[in-house]
Amino acid sequence: MSELTLTLARFAFLGLLWLFVVFALIALRNDLRGDSSASDDLAAGPGRAPRTRKSGRTSRRSRGKGTRLVVTEGPLQGTEIPLEGAQITLGRAPDSTIVIDDDYASSRHARIYESEGAWVAEDLGSTNGTWIDRTRLTTPTVLPIGAPLRVGRTTLVIQR
Repeated sequence: MSELTLTLARFAFLGLLWLFVVFALIALRNDLRGDSSASDDLAAGPGRAPRTRKSGRTSRRSRGKGTRLVVTEGPLQGTEIPLEGAQITLGRAPDSTIVIDDDYASSRHARIYESEGAWVAEDLGSTNGTWIDRTRLTTPTVLPIGAPLRVGRTTLVIQR
């Protein structure tokens, strides 16, 4: 192999390493920045909730309104939070309603809030995503009663 080829290969490898470092720093910055969806809620206007995407399911268990949020899997298993119309935040941040001490959870991972008589789950730009059943949340989505909501290694369910 010629000296020129070896030098070019070294520079290409060095460039790839720097690209990896830049992407890692961007991911860390986005995770530490916090709630990026607050500006979206302000854009919806005062007194108006952001648009929600209705779930395609209409099973018997999803009718009605849940009254409590129960942690079914994870380190906080058995924890129950009464749903009283207030917003519930999930994440590693100490000011979250449910503090999830998990490497797969972001500091401001997700939130659950009431909109039009239903509970809505929203991912707050987390790195690893928020999941209802096996569907990753990309927009605010109605959370049916009994459907598992997964944040990192923690699973939560709304119950009556």
